[in-house]
Amino acid sequence: MPPLLAALIDDAAVFPPGNAPLADAVAAHAHHRESWYSPLIGPLLLPVADLGSPVLAAHGTGIGVIGEPAAIERALPQLPATVRQIESPVAKRGEDPSPGIKRLAALMRKSDEPREWYFEVPLAWGLMSALDELADLRAEGLRASAKFRTGGLAAELFPSPVELAAVICGCRDRELPFKLTAGLHNAVRHTDPETGLVHHGFLNVLVATLAAAEGAEPADLAELLASTDALPLADAARAALDRERPLWVGFGSCSVTDPVSDLSILGLLRRPRSPDLSVGGHSTSGPSGAGLTGVGPSGTGSPASGQSGTGSPASGQSGTGSPASGQSGTGSPAAGQQGSCVTGPGPTGSGPATTQGTTQGTTQGTEEDA
Repeated sequence: MPPLLAALIDDAAVFPPGNAPLADAVAAHAHHRESWYSPLIGPLLLPVADLGSPVLAAHGTGIGVIGEPAAIERALPQLPATVRQIESPVAKRGEDPSPGIKRLAALMRKSDEPREWYFEVPLAWGLMSALDELADLRAEGLRASAKFRTGGLAAELFPSPVELAAVICGCRDRELPFKLTAGLHNAVRHTDPETGLVHHGFLNVLVATLAAAEGAEPADLAELLASTDALPLADAARAALDRERPLWVGFGSCSVTDPVSDLSILGLLRRPRSPDLSVGGHSTSGPSGAGLTGVGPSGTGSPASGQSGTGSPASGQSGTGSPASGQSGTGSPAAGQQGSCVTGPGPTGSGPATTQGTTQGTTQGTEEDA
């Protein structure tokens, strides 16, 4: 596994629209852990309320829990050792994030376990001050990182490339690790043909973060984040595969095989050529895509055109057919979206959501996560 891609994707299978039953999600996560792409996968993400389920008794790998600060506080004394990260929103949109940061930081200080804590900060008023507070916590020796949403159930919940570039540079300037959530199923920026919503691409984010680490300015990052051309992005990532990923911890996805397929088709993730093996009745070969979704003009399988695609010129391979990359997901019945994941409570409510003067409207209570 290239160091650049290690542990890039957290498994959010239980969250909408996947809504996998907990038992199925645990079994599927075990399969991912046995697959050829295992090093790409981070922890299984669960609502904190699920931690008491007997289904988890035999789950021995890492878990990430998501919940409101009050729920985290109640569960903290009984958290099992398998919980390696905690994610919680610190404010609703339009609220001052500082009180929530202080509350979650107090819980961190009560915990003796070496866990990672992700403070979900709305891309709204008070953002840069919140980043300062999180940087101060890290300087104190606490394992605090930022978490931001890059999508949702409405267009205004998707930050623009300029806004996201400013956030990445803000974290870069403070040496603050960050995680992203919502709307990042596919490699390259694209328009969802069902909803018309423009989604960020995780490959765009990866290349922009690499550029930020080299000192690029926000305008340069915004151009990379806005690109719909897969080939230059893949080439930039390929040149850095042997480097550890800077700043960006990764993202959650309710369909792990979608990003695995896109990376494979672009030639950034190589599937071993050995014959398929079977573990516990499951093939360990994993996905091998034949249609890269959401690649824009350079792709050969644009979902907007209705084509399934035959592989990417970047990879020089045609693929063998992927149930992940050749489909658009199950979608949320409420939103009519495809390929979206809702994890955790997310910030709710209404109010100004400005990042460098741009206003983002009102959330709907549940937010997509991958």
